[in-house]
Amino acid sequence: MSTKLNIKPKIKPTLDPGYVPAILWTRAYKELCNVDAESADISIALSREDGTVFIHKTAVLSHVGDNIALNNKYIERLVKFLLWQKGGSKITIGGNDAIAEYLATAYSPTGERAFDYKFMGEKMFLTPMTVEKCTLADMPEPHEENVSLGRNLDGCRIGFDLGGSDRKAAAVIDGEVIFSEEIEWNPYFETDPEYHYKGIQDTLKRAAAKLPRVDAIGGSAAGCYVNNEVRVASLFRGVAEDDFAKHVRGIFHKLKEEWGNIPFEVANDGEVTALAGSMSLKENKVLGISMGTSVAAGYCNESGHITTWLNELAFVPINYRDDAPADEWSGDVGCSVQYFCQQGIARLAPGAGIELPADMSFPEQLVEIQKLMFNNDERARKIYETVGICFGYTIAYFAEFYEIENLLLLGRVTSGEGGQIIIDKTEEVLKAEFPELAKQISISTPDEQLKRHGQAIAAASLPALVVNN
Repeated sequence: MSTKLNIKPKIKPTLDPGYVPAILWTRAYKELCNVDAESADISIALSREDGTVFIHKTAVLSHVGDNIALNNKYIERLVKFLLWQKGGSKITIGGNDAIAEYLATAYSPTGERAFDYKFMGEKMFLTPMTVEKCTLADMPEPHEENVSLGRNLDGCRIGFDLGGSDRKAAAVIDGEVIFSEEIEWNPYFETDPEYHYKGIQDTLKRAAAKLPRVDAIGGSAAGCYVNNEVRVASLFRGVAEDDFAKHVRGIFHKLKEEWGNIPFEVANDGEVTALAGSMSLKENKVLGISMGTSVAAGYCNESGHITTWLNELAFVPINYRDDAPADEWSGDVGCSVQYFCQQGIARLAPGAGIELPADMSFPEQLVEIQKLMFNNDERARKIYETVGICFGYTIAYFAEFYEIENLLLLGRVTSGEGGQIIIDKTEEVLKAEFPELAKQISISTPDEQLKRHGQAIAAASLPALVVNN
């Protein structure tokens, strides 16, 4: 049996007809498990140093002959998704020692997932990644930290957002923005951590000057944050590793101390965008996807709060074709970053017959393609159709891991008529292949109120005030 299952999408991407949607591949695999009398349960645990444990249960084919390659692919791709969705530095496989041993080889310093090994272990959770095996009976118990961030609007608050070209702040009293401003800065290649610290502090002080007092501070920024610590963030890419460890990782703890240890929370900007969308829509179960420089994501759960999950969906596998396009950063193939961002648009241009200068940046290529789309260029339309079809299958796959009732779509790639084509094709795929999801999921884009103040209010709402009895 080949790892190339017989997958036949009802709608093939215009410029990528060989696309193998993860959702269709996994469903075909599970159908084989259902008719295999010797298929067996298997359990996956992702653990963090703070005691958090995420559990995912599934089944695999009898681990013999050609089934071995299918099982290895299914579990490795699944583990890769779970790592970037939820995050952890220890992988435990219960129920199949051979698969655990295969994963231990793949997720090692010299394995095919060496990038993920280093990123999730040393960078994200500050400890080497390990892969362990055990029986199903000996699997760890699930334990997710009971943290509910957001939707706290009482009191006098500051909300801030740190971007690559500006830093934003707002002064908020009982949910009403009374002051907001944007200040230009250029943090990416600054080597001195003091530049970042002083810039953030200046922004907070300017907002605080408009408030009678400051009860809480909440912020959003691109990057990965764990327990208010900066683990990986492009904003600080210019800072040397030693200085990062000494002065950047705990920068928000230092700021909290400077502000008298009032409630202070920082979250990934994608998470805060999803929270802002939920608050604006007055709906929960919101998955926010931003197609911009990369693929940013955030999730607001059934309770209307964001979680401690990573939701770094740029690096999850969504195309199971063996020769899918490779991500030059991680080396992995078929990840969403190759489809749903500026780079994805640029990658598809040559296949559409659009030739652009080799030295033109991805943002510049996007602008040129958007101009062609504005003039109803059929070549540009094919690019957006391809993205939309791939996205439709991807959303169906995401729905296996998230409860989604509202999909908030934003980012530069979605601007103009091209964005509407992406939405139309997404909806077309859902109706054709996944009618139950088509009825369940509502797709929307940010309104002006959300664009202007939504992010600031949502960021300000992250921390809960301390109640003194």
